[in-house]
Order: sequence, then structure tokens, then C-alpha cells
Amino acid sequence: MTTQQQLQHLYWRAGFGPRPEDVTAGIPPRKALRQLLQNSEKVELLDSPQMRYSEPLTQFRPVAPGSGTPQNSKVTTPDQTARPASQTQRVPAGGMAARSGLAGAQGRNQPPLLRRQEMTSEQRKLQNQSIREAFYAMNTGWLQRMATSPAQLREKLTLFWHGHFACRVRRPDAALHLNNTIRQLALGKFGDLLLAVSKEPAMLQFLNNQQNRKQHPNENFAREVMELFTLGRGHYAEADVKEAARAFTGWGYDGQGAFVFREKQHDDGPKTFLGRTGNFGGEEVLSIILEQPACAEFITTKLYRFFVNDVPNPQHIGPLAQAFFRSGYDIRALLEQMFSADWFYDPANVGTRIKSPVELLAGIKRTLGLQLVNDKPLIVFQKALGQTLFQPPNVAGWPGGRNWIDSSSLLYRLQLPAVLLKNAEFSVSLKQDENDIAPNLGQADRTFQQPVKTTLRLAPVQALLARTPPAQQAAQLGQFLLQTPLRPDNLALIQQMASKVPAEDRLRTTVTALLSLPEYQLM
Repeated sequence: MTTQQQLQHLYWRAGFGPRPEDVTAGIPPRKALRQLLQNSEKVELLDSPQMRYSEPLTQFRPVAPGSGTPQNSKVTTPDQTARPASQTQRVPAGGMAARSGLAGAQGRNQPPLLRRQEMTSEQRKLQNQSIREAFYAMNTGWLQRMATSPAQLREKLTLFWHGHFACRVRRPDAALHLNNTIRQLALGKFGDLLLAVSKEPAMLQFLNNQQNRKQHPNENFAREVMELFTLGRGHYAEADVKEAARAFTGWGYDGQGAFVFREKQHDDGPKTFLGRTGNFGGEEVLSIILEQPACAEFITTKLYRFFVNDVPNPQHIGPLAQAFFRSGYDIRALLEQMFSADWFYDPANVGTRIKSPVELLAGIKRTLGLQLVNDKPLIVFQKALGQTLFQPPNVAGWPGGRNWIDSSSLLYRLQLPAVLLKNAEFSVSLKQDENDIAPNLGQADRTFQQPVKTTLRLAPVQALLARTPPAQQAAQLGQFLLQTPLRPDNLALIQQMASKVPAEDRLRTTVTALLSLPEYQLM
């Protein structure tokens, strides 16, 4: 494998693909990895005025203080998550409290939110539109971040945890707050990330822990924490679920989006969990889970499947999991060990993973500097291809792998380059989604049929080909854009297509044809 091939593999797996200038720089893969890690040390929260959502307010009236005691050590606002001083950041103006219309010195004396049952049909319609616009801004803003941010590894890992800690809520501010909490802790210690996510209002609501009370436990949150977030099936018993649920009683959040522990709702009796007995609370349950080597193996396996290969290799995962456990669950150290391993560049691991829809879109944008005149079609593309950011199908997240491809999604994938690069028309009738903000749209409202206007930067691609004779440029482009070898018959067809267009259009035609090959779906 050449240095260029290794670089491209690293940039696709640890980020959203290489830019032409990344390849022309010709740096060794180990130096590129150090650069990726260094560039991802800084945390830049996802935020913009368009992402900030506020709900309709009633006429002002005093509000009694909410019940419950705010948790002291780790209120889930970005600036209070323990991190090194070098990474400390101010809470953005779009922090959860601000987005919910409850920020400021008055705090709880702000007008209370208008409850949905108190709204007129027109107010509900406006509320739905406001929610939808905020989610659209969050979605397209994050996709742009993936395509352009120097912190490629942090954004890629945020996408991984976004699927691992899958959460789907109606409130955009809660969803964005969870996303930024994940972004901050994505490369730190898994224990810190697990605790912070477990105390996020979005997650507590999604998994019904707000209803988890003494003598009336709700087991949903406790079950998913073990089954999907930490241990996997077979490493706990049904009795452990029941006891953990008791430990998490009283965990909730207040109207300002801050975690609260409601002591009167907490079951403070003794509990036996994973062989240990004590008067455990939620924090102790999470600590006991982290003491299990099975947790380290579960997380390592899932990271391996995302970053290396859909088929886990026990010979690779065993040493990685042991080192991960010994390090106190240091995510950055685990990934550095994974990307530094010789087997990371084995042929079995290169060009063998199907790009998710988000990786596909972000990769095209990053490689070609592509911008849409109107970003809304990016939402349509995601819905058509089966992965919409902030809208996972369920708590298990997106299944990934071969599940990304079916007859209709493959057709859309192969059409996408012509839509984005040559203003071809994209036509799709989206499926009904019962969980959507507006679930009962008619077919006409769910149908998208129009060309998509874009701009792209081909100058860096031209620079990549500057020393390549014209007859060899299609093959050289194929080596850059594809992670699998370009078949001779496909190369001949692409060269033939390019020869039939004016000289000024040949590069765009060649790039479009290469991106339209099934091989481009692999990385």
C-alpha cells in the first residue's frame, strides 16, 4: 500500500475523507495521525442563531421554585463539565437555557412556557415550524462542520457517539445540548461521558427516567444503559435491571434544562447490583458497571466496528480492550492505538466499509469544497438515504453496515453526484414517518422534485493533477477518489465520456462519473 493510499484510508476512517491538499502534502501517516489528534484537542460547540429555539410564552405570572435539588458536581451545562483548563469554554449564548427562552438574571421569574394543550391550532403550527427550522439548522450546520472543521476526529467521534447514545426528542435545544456534551467529552474518559450523558435532560426524557420514582420504578433507562450503552446482553441479569432502576429513581431535570436529583422520589434502600450490595445511587451503579472488563470489551468492539471493520477481530480487540480498561477508559489513547496498529492498513480493512449517508454527503462536501445555494435538500437526501442527524430510528441507533444499502437507496446514492455536481434533478417521494414533527403530510408535501444548485472548488483537484499527463488523469483521479481499485472497463468508459464534452467540462465530468460508481460507496 502506498503512502497516499494509507493517508486516504486514515482520513476517511478518522474523519470525513481527504481533501486534495491533504494528499499533495505527502506527510507520513503517523504524522498525519498526530495532526488529527492535535487538531481535535480544541472543542468548538455547535451553535448559531438559527439553531436557538424558543417556545411560545404565556402572559407573565410568578413561578414557584421547582422541586428537587440541582446536582452539585456535574450540572449538564457545557462549562461545568470537568475538563483540563486548556479546554475550558464559556457557555455559548445558545446554551440550553438561552435556547429555551429561560436564560438571564430573572431565571425562573421569566414567563412560563405555554403548554401545548393551551395553544390554538395556529400556535401549534407555528411551534412545529419553529422546531423544524431549528432541527434543520442544527442538521445542516453539523454537516457543514463535518466537511470543514480541522477537528475531524472529534466530529467523527461525535457522530459515533451520536449513534451509540441514540436519542430522539422533540425539543431542539435539549437535542443540541446533548450533542454538545458529547462533542466536549468525545475524546476524554468514557466514564465522564457516560455520566454526563446519563444526566442529560434529553436522554432522561427519551428513556422515561423522569417517571422513575420510589415504589414505582421505570426500568427503561437502567435497561438501555446496560444493554446498549455499556455491557451488552448476557453480562447482566434481569434482577440487575430492577435494582439499577431503583438506584436511578429521582434523577430528572427542571424547567431550565438542568439535571436535578429529587431526593423524595429516590429509593434509598439497599440494592444488590452485579454482585455488590449497598445503598447505591445512580452514580454508584455507573461506577460498578465501569469496573466490569466486559464494558471495556463492549465499547472497544463497537469502536472497532465503526473505525476499522464491521466484522470484529478478537485478536485485535482483546489487547485493545485490556489497554482501554487499564487506562481508565481513555478514548483518545484507544483510538491512537487503533489507528497506529499495522493491521489498521491491512487490505481486509481498506475499502470494505459502506459509507453511511452522512459520511457520504460530508465526504463529497469536504473533498470538493461543495456548497449548496440552499441547504434544505441535504435534509431530503438524508431522509431518502436512511440517516437523518438528530433523528435516529430508535434507542439502538442506526444498524449500519449492509443495512445502509437497498435497491432504492443505492439508486439515490448513485444519482447523487450528478445532482450535486451537474445540477441534475433529484426526484423522491419520502416515506411517512410517524415520529416526524409533521407526521401526516400528504404525498405532494413529501415529494421533492427539482434540480439542486451548488458551487464547488475544482482548483485543488486540478493542482493534484498538475504533473499528470492528460491521458492518465482519470486513473489518477480514481486513485484519489476511490478506496478500491478502478476496474479497467470502468476507466475506459469514463475516459470515453470525458472525451465527448468540451475541454473545460472534462474534469467535472470525470469527477462526477467516478463518484457515481458503486465503488465510491466504500471507504
